Amino acid sequence: MSFSANLNIMMKAARKAGRSLVKDFREVENLQVSMKGAGDFVSRADIAAEAILKEELRGARPTYGWIAEEGGAEGGEDPTRRWIVDPLDGTTNFLHGLPHWAISIALEHKGQIVAGVIYDAAKDEMFMAEKGAGAWMNDQRIRVSGRIRMIESIYATGLPFGGRSDLPETLKDLARLMPACAGVRRWGAASLDLAYVAAGRYDGFWERRLKPWDIAAGIVLVREAGGMIEPINPEGNILADGEVVCANEPLFEKFSKIIRDV
Repeated sequence: MSFSANLNIMMKAARKAGRSLVKDFREVENLQVSMKGAGDFVSRADIAAEAILKEELRGARPTYGWIAEEGGAEGGEDPTRRWIVDPLDGTTNFLHGLPHWAISIALEHKGQIVAGVIYDAAKDEMFMAEKGAGAWMNDQRIRVSGRIRMIESIYATGLPFGGRSDLPETLKDLARLMPACAGVRRWGAASLDLAYVAAGRYDGFWERRLKPWDIAAGIVLVREAGGMIEPINPEGNILADGEVVCANEPLFEKFSKIIRDV
């Protein structure tokens, strides 16, 4: 099993940032008396992880562009390539001491995601994929699930909190989907939801109003694992619109019709 130089750079960066986050995660429980104190601590942990990733990725590939959750976008001498980075997806889980969060790194080339790494540092599970080279979790090849019946399948999504205006739409999605499937999960980290679809743990995933760094790495993971992934609006663009629906091939048509309400 050999990977490209770029994918090795991505994995090395994810592991280094992951060590920093795991160390900080162990401290979070001591700060739960004050949510503001814990929140400030997690913000610092997030920023520190992004600094590590930026140092590793831009240090190795200084001509590539950069876009990340905390630091925003920066151009590069090579306008065709950029890193798309989320240093801590699942911040609320991290803040509450729940070990379900991840580092997400994608490489975009000419508008296409060509490589992705999603690292669950708390469980030491490294999901990675490269266009044309398959999808992997640590040293194991991964594939989407083989289920073919909706009623036996489980799906993941995110639920809008904090008064977001898209809550009614999500509740309508759930009302259509729940009678047709075996379960819906909401674990609070979109990148890991996509990684779990690629690994066959979930049969599908959908969500709206995501950011590019939430979903970029997952796009290539799901595709290289044999899954189908599209924008909810078939005429749209996943990264630009921030919405996605994905599943294995046998389930995709039925599942996507339910989500699209067609």
